[in-house]
Amino acid sequence: MTASSPDEPRLAGDLAIWLVILAELLTFALLFLAYAFTRAGQVAVFNAGQGTLNLHAGVINTVLLITGSWCVARAVHAARQDESGSSAKWLLGSLTCGLSFLFIKGHEYADKWQAGLDMSTNDFYMFYYMLTGFHFLHVVAAMGWLAFLWFRTRQGTYGRHDCHALETGAAFWHMVDLLWIVLFPLVYVMR
Repeated sequence: MTASSPDEPRLAGDLAIWLVILAELLTFALLFLAYAFTRAGQVAVFNAGQGTLNLHAGVINTVLLITGSWCVARAVHAARQDESGSSAKWLLGSLTCGLSFLFIKGHEYADKWQAGLDMSTNDFYMFYYMLTGFHFLHVVAAMGWLAFLWFRTRQGTYGRHDCHALETGAAFWHMVDLLWIVLFPLVYVMR
């Protein structure tokens, strides 16, 4: 068995992370379906709940996560060019986007709690907190991973010779971004 050349098509990152990503996507798909079915039976409750959400914050968070994904892709590209300093800067950009997302989402939660809206208020808020909270935890996990990769990238660990861990972290970050791209319109926009 021979090692594949860098030019051969291959799945970026570790196979194990792709199995994790598949499991996470399936889990969220089931949650999205449960949301949709419950919403169909309680349209007025869900419309009223959606009306209390901060659409502007949701849009800003969408832009932040997409920008964070772009930064991660640039970081991998820079590492493949043996530009570890540039790669580390791109990872820091992604971490900044992720931290900004968490800050904004945290403010959204605080506003809801101060208004007395929690998971027990109704089914809309139960799904709102469950879906966005589960996603919030994924952003935290992805940021922890990217912080580790940032530290290692600054040390020159990744380059043309080995980007495997960096690609694996990027794949996870892109999954988190993809989930929000589905979650945001489903929970914030679609009526």
